Amino acid sequence: MVEKRLGALPVAAEFLRRLDVAGIVDEVCPGGASALVTHGQVIEALVANRLTSPAPLVRVEDWARCWAVEEVFGIEPGLLNDDRLARALDAIAAQLEHIAGTVGARAIGEFRIDVARMHWDMTSMSVHGAFPVEGQDEDFPVIGYRHPKDRRFDLKQVQAGLAVSADGGIPLHARVFGGGAAEVSQVVGAMKDLRAMAGERGFLMVADSKLVSYSNVCALLAAGVQFIAPAPAVQVKDEVYAALDLAQATVVDWTPDREAGSPPNGARPTVCWRHPHPDRAPQERSVGHRATDPGPLHRERRWPASRPEQTPGQGGRGPEQAHRCGRRAPLQDPGEDRRPDRCHRRQAPCHLLSALDRHR
Repeated sequence: MVEKRLGALPVAAEFLRRLDVAGIVDEVCPGGASALVTHGQVIEALVANRLTSPAPLVRVEDWARCWAVEEVFGIEPGLLNDDRLARALDAIAAQLEHIAGTVGARAIGEFRIDVARMHWDMTSMSVHGAFPVEGQDEDFPVIGYRHPKDRRFDLKQVQAGLAVSADGGIPLHARVFGGGAAEVSQVVGAMKDLRAMAGERGFLMVADSKLVSYSNVCALLAAGVQFIAPAPAVQVKDEVYAALDLAQATVVDWTPDREAGSPPNGARPTVCWRHPHPDRAPQERSVGHRATDPGPLHRERRWPASRPEQTPGQGGRGPEQAHRCGRRAPLQDPGEDRRPDRCHRRQAPCHLLSALDRHR
């Protein structure tokens, strides 16, 4: 009697079948009539391996013998040797973005994923080794130096962009970038990919402050894509806050997760101001933004009023000390006397669309 591990293989096989991963891969990367196993079948087996018991390519065949791969996927373990796996990976390399986009679109339709709001961000993965530029293929992302998320400036890196749905955080789009790629330059490409996946559906793109550049905002507006992103703190002048009239603000029923536990009576409400001249917003750079969305809502979040503000000499840190230690000093209300020693730029406002009310 032969015993094999089953684990989550049936679940993975059912999801792969519904997503038609093998069919999508074989359509763009045919493996030939004489192939005993197609590229699509090999990729499905690799996906199942990553989901159950990740192994190097040279160990996937052993994994297939110990697990019920032949019974579930109908693939003999000997056909999953490292040479066959490498040929399949080489075949899909040039079509990877097309395959990922097609599978993502298939997932949206098959599982009825809500794409009304999608969150996009980039991260980096540091690697050990020399990786000389002259030894890398320029047709693919090049490993290099830039600004690593893990602060390992001594290591080169490769970057990845990922978009997930607000409906359960389901990954729908992924792309690999070179280590030296600037995040601000990848926003438009990600937006176009997400728009192609969403089809005729409108969607809201949520990203970090790297989204806010003049060229990015203009491209998003031209494509009719709504977005939310925090304005970079260094691009908002103190005069912008000082000129805002608190009486003209609109209360927003929203609280950051990190402040969800604050006492109900201790937190000040979040307030917004609508841009006074939405038709001139994209051209206005004097307000400190590199770009401003027509009709945005400038949001200012303040610390709870009940939190005592300690001063130097009383066992606490003042605004200047808090700034040096990486803490945020509390903001004053717009219109109050703004002392030069207060750290107002440590908290940036947020770019919110006028359509935010529909997504609350």
